[in-house]
Amino acid sequence: MNAPDPARLRESYARGELPEEGLPAEPLPLFAQWFSEAAAVGLPEPNAMIVATAAPDGAPSARTVLLKGFGPDGFRFFTNLGSRKGRELAANPRAALVFPWHPMYRQVRVEGTVEELPREDVRAYFDSRPHGSRIGAWASRQSEVVGGRAEIDERYAALSERWPDDVPLPDFWGGYLVVPEAVEFWQGRLNRLHDRIRYRRDGDEWKVERLAP
Repeated sequence: MNAPDPARLRESYARGELPEEGLPAEPLPLFAQWFSEAAAVGLPEPNAMIVATAAPDGAPSARTVLLKGFGPDGFRFFTNLGSRKGRELAANPRAALVFPWHPMYRQVRVEGTVEELPREDVRAYFDSRPHGSRIGAWASRQSEVVGGRAEIDERYAALSERWPDDVPLPDFWGGYLVVPEAVEFWQGRLNRLHDRIRYRRDGDEWKVERLAP
């Protein structure tokens, strides 16, 4: 294979630091700041996050999903409830998130429990999506095996003709709230001595801890 040797790829991380001084008492303000900075420098899809789930037997799976909201209650995303992640969350309502902001040498990790969002919240977001995305939610039986691309395209075309304007909310489509129990901020530093600051929920309080790189 004519591919670069991963072991020879080297880059020095030297764009910032994350000192304990001045840290907020809770993780949300720092996440909001970092998220705003990621968007301001023009990172593509700064709301793209890896969502990791696990089956009842412990088998993990991960995929990239778009963050669609965050606040003091947690981090929100929407998806097909019958997808692999949906099935795994129904059986094991815990997840881990990773925001990989590589060009800034930053990463945020979130671990917590997962709750389904109320249907009124799901409907409000679904109705805000472009028409094509709403049709796409119906056209894709996410994570199921299909016979080929033509099957998906034909289903999309038929549904577009059926619903040229308003598209109903599918009963199999919903949203999740990841309620954080731990949030870790990672800032790349020289010599692989990175800054790692973890906020860990302790009752109604957050403990702030520095982790070894």
